[in-house]
Amino acid sequence: MKELKDIKCYLLDMDGTIYLGNELIDGAKEFLKKLKEKNIRYIFLTNNSSKNKDKYVEKLNNLGIEAHREDVFSSGEATTIYLSKKKKGAKVFLLGTKDLEDEFEKAGFELVRERNKDIDFVVLGFDTTLTYEKLWIACEYIANGVEYIATHPDFNCPLENGKFMPDAGAMMAFIKASTGKEPTVIGKPNRHIIDAIIEKYDLKKSELAMVGDRLYTDIRTGIDNGLTSILVMSGETDKKMLEETIFVPNFVFNSVKEIKETIE
Repeated sequence: MKELKDIKCYLLDMDGTIYLGNELIDGAKEFLKKLKEKNIRYIFLTNNSSKNKDKYVEKLNNLGIEAHREDVFSSGEATTIYLSKKKKGAKVFLLGTKDLEDEFEKAGFELVRERNKDIDFVVLGFDTTLTYEKLWIACEYIANGVEYIATHPDFNCPLENGKFMPDAGAMMAFIKASTGKEPTVIGKPNRHIIDAIIEKYDLKKSELAMVGDRLYTDIRTGIDNGLTSILVMSGETDKKMLEETIFVPNFVFNSVKEIKETIE
C-alpha cells in the first residue's frame, strides 16, 4: 500500500461514496476523521451540478460531517472557471436548477431565458427543474451553432435502496438525438475539472487520489489524468461491471471504511 501512503490529497466523490441519498455510508465519518488526524487533505468532488457549495456543505453538516465551502468542488464551479477563461461575463442559456443559476450569476455570467437572442453558450447541467420548453430552446440554439457545454456526463444519479434519478447524460442523449451534436464536457472524467482543481488549490497530480463509485467517471478521471484511482463498491459499480470494464482502478475497496484501515 505504499502508493496510498504517498497521497497528500483525496478527491472524494460524494453520491455513492460518502453517502447515498440522505444516508451516510458506514465508516465515512471515521475515514474523514482519520485523514484529518494524518494531516491529509480531502476535497469533496462531485459531478452533481444541481446543488451549489452551500447546499453540499449544509447536507454534509446535517449528516454529521464537518465541511466548509472550500472543501467542496463541483462540476458547476469547474464550468464557470472554464467559461470565464473563454469569455468573462458571457451570455448563457442555462439548463440548470436555481442553485446552478445562482452560481453562474455570482461568477458574472448573464443568463438568457428566451429564444432568438444573441448568446455565447448553451450550458447543460443536472436540471431537476427541466421542462420541454427549456430543451426545445436549447436544441434551437445548438442546432444554429451556439457553443454547447455540459457540466458532466453521468447518466444517472444514485439514490438510497438501489434507486436512481436520470442525470445530465440522459439529457445530453435527448439533445444529441435532436441536433446530432455533443457538448464539451467539463466534469469527471475530463481534464477540465482536474485542471481547475489543481489551479485553485495549488496541488500536484502525483499526490492526488480520485475516490469514487463509478468506473466511467471517477475511475476514468484517475486513469485519464494521471491520478491514483480508487474504486469503492458502495454505489453504482457491481462485481460484473468491474470484471468487464476497460477502466481498471489502481485499488478496489468495499467502501471508504476499508481505505481508513490501510492508512492507520
